[in-house]
Amino acid sequence: MYKNFIVDEEIRLDKFLSLKIDASRNQIEQLIEKEFVKVDGKTTNKNGLKLKLNQQIDVFFPEAKTFDKKDSEFIKDSLKDKEIEIIYEDSDILIINKPRGLTVHDAPSVKDATLVDWLKLQNISLSTISGEERHGIVHRLDKGTSGILIVAKTNEAHIEISKQLERREAGRYYLAVIDLPLKDNIEVEAPIARNPNNRLKMAIQKDGRYARTSFCKIELSNNSKYELIACKLFTGRTHQIRVHLNNINRHILGDVLYGFKGNFDNINGFFLHGFCLVFTHPRTKKKMSFTAKLPKDMQDFCESNFDKERIYEKIETSSLFEYFNFNN
Repeated sequence: MYKNFIVDEEIRLDKFLSLKIDASRNQIEQLIEKEFVKVDGKTTNKNGLKLKLNQQIDVFFPEAKTFDKKDSEFIKDSLKDKEIEIIYEDSDILIINKPRGLTVHDAPSVKDATLVDWLKLQNISLSTISGEERHGIVHRLDKGTSGILIVAKTNEAHIEISKQLERREAGRYYLAVIDLPLKDNIEVEAPIARNPNNRLKMAIQKDGRYARTSFCKIELSNNSKYELIACKLFTGRTHQIRVHLNNINRHILGDVLYGFKGNFDNINGFFLHGFCLVFTHPRTKKKMSFTAKLPKDMQDFCESNFDKERIYEKIETSSLFEYFNFNN
């Protein structure tokens, strides 16, 4: 599908398209960088190209479709211990519960099959706007984080959900168990960038990207040593929750990369789970919310170390949302 425009203002190409196309800034950058944009018939990949009056801009939107897959046996073998639960599906979107230890999309360092590989193996139609490695992926979870994830089946759905996330109209809520209770509900605003001393980590950096997270107390453990908390993302930086917790001297149980020093042999990873997603359906415009059940080891830990009835009552979605009114 093509869209055509005539330049009516001498501004940068990416800025011009942001005024003309119903898409996020990142998606516009992707379209330009992947050479889906022509200026006066010539393909360009320069976001900052200065436009002149009356130039013609052509933008191509690749159609959503199924794609060639990696070897199916390799994918099946790589994912044999990973249960990917489908929570909801329609012609526009797919909502899944991603297991811990599964990488969302390919990168140079990724050796195993990814969630995108699994999606392709299922012959699910996926949006194409984010590029070959990220078909369908609107937002991501770290490999070590389990939980709810929305996948776009069409480019239209991808654009609409991305806009909601960018404008903070969609809500992402996480549950975590931390090694030291919060003194109070707290919101952290601190920029995040790659840790200059350890490339595996992120860190608070003055020149980093803006990041904002709210943390709310849910329930103390029976021995008052640990706490189940809820986290709300307002931005989506890599390792954001973990970095912001570390910044206030709190650590997720099992997260040794960001400072957890306990010894729990029964933790296969760390206890951070994408629990709830709230958004407006991209086509029907209906408000929707879904939750993803906890991974078994996290569930077992919570039921053994917390008042079981109280925590399940408190993480009901209507109760969960109320916790984040402390700034209102």
